[in-house]
Amino acid sequence: MEAKTGGARTPGGPFRPEFWRSPLRGPWLTAAFGIVLLFGITVLFVTGLLSYAAYEPDLAAVNDQTPGKGWLGFYLFSWPTSPYWLYRVTQGVHVTLGVVLVPVLLAKLWSVIPKLFSWPPVRSPAQAAERLSLLLLVGGAGFEFATGILNTQLKYVFPGSFYTLHFYGAWVFTGAFAVHVAFRLGRAVRALRAGPRQPDPAGEEAAGLVSPRPAAPTISRRGALGMVGLGAFALFAVTAGQSAGGWLRRTALLAPHGQEPGSGPNGFQINKTAASVGIRPSDTGPAWRLTVRGAGRQVDLTYDRLLGLPQNEALLPIACVEGWSTADQHWSGVRLTELAALVGLGAHPGQVLVESVQRGGSFGSVVLSGSQVRDARSLLAVRVNGAVLSRDHGYPARVIVPGAPGVHNTKWVTRLTFGEPS
Repeated sequence: MEAKTGGARTPGGPFRPEFWRSPLRGPWLTAAFGIVLLFGITVLFVTGLLSYAAYEPDLAAVNDQTPGKGWLGFYLFSWPTSPYWLYRVTQGVHVTLGVVLVPVLLAKLWSVIPKLFSWPPVRSPAQAAERLSLLLLVGGAGFEFATGILNTQLKYVFPGSFYTLHFYGAWVFTGAFAVHVAFRLGRAVRALRAGPRQPDPAGEEAAGLVSPRPAAPTISRRGALGMVGLGAFALFAVTAGQSAGGWLRRTALLAPHGQEPGSGPNGFQINKTAASVGIRPSDTGPAWRLTVRGAGRQVDLTYDRLLGLPQNEALLPIACVEGWSTADQHWSGVRLTELAALVGLGAHPGQVLVESVQRGGSFGSVVLSGSQVRDARSLLAVRVNGAVLSRDHGYPARVIVPGAPGVHNTKWVTRLTFGEPS
């Protein structure tokens, strides 16, 4: 069935305004969801940039393997080691807020779905540009939220690197979001000031959102807003504990690392097991050596000789890009500065290339900045919570650095190269 609109035929079904009968849709409800997303997505963007900075992308290609990033991969600043919990907070906020905003995003898309079927689809070049930005906005939002949530659930089902896909997707989505805000922010503010009353469906104020033939209401618009808020709070309650820790960790039902994974000194969260990256018993057995290079010198250490060096302690968590983190763990091992001193480097060694014996998976090597190396809490750890490291926690030795993303705390370390281009 078709209807005529100004001499042009309008297809039936969802292309007709009368098809959409919800009495709730209107500029006030759409604006309320939009303002929440404006603030929430801004925080996601900022914390995402901070996460990118934490990977120290300018130090070496092994830290940031995003191809062809150009000026999009601009360097913010050298990531600090204090406060030591900084990455735990910023990435915990990023992931938890991303999950919490899902009901708001879905509700916002539901509230404007009639606009996606407006007819004719293009009325002017300006409207064509706006609809293109909407396509990028909706597609970008779906892509970013889907890939982010799958990554937090440790479901690596992407046709490529999550880091690369999420990086480029973020810039596409952010660009479209900025265009959308520029077009719609003024209208949203006016709608909020006008209140939840429904304008005339035929008027410009309705913005094509108000049904000309609404069904009988079963809930108020404020009630709908409250239900979405309740759903967001429920997701917060079953997610936030994986990074907040304490008693809240017991409530993190949807987080793969929400619960404590076991008991004992090594009973804390693990993403990458020894088996998953091809670590063989011989790789970490009696034949294992730690090679320390720098200033044209090289020193090879057996495990026993490493244990014979001065041992220091640090109380640090592990915080990962997936949003989960551990409680502070009690690490002991050799300071990176003392290992640099073995090859003649003084109190101010530069960056270090850390290499693992792992054969598969990502981040088998990483470059740490000079400020990270020089922090007294940065260790090549051999013990945790008073016990020898387990194989899955990096036996015989792993790096632990305050404030660094979890993947930069390299496990199964076999080589440290100080102060040389990487």
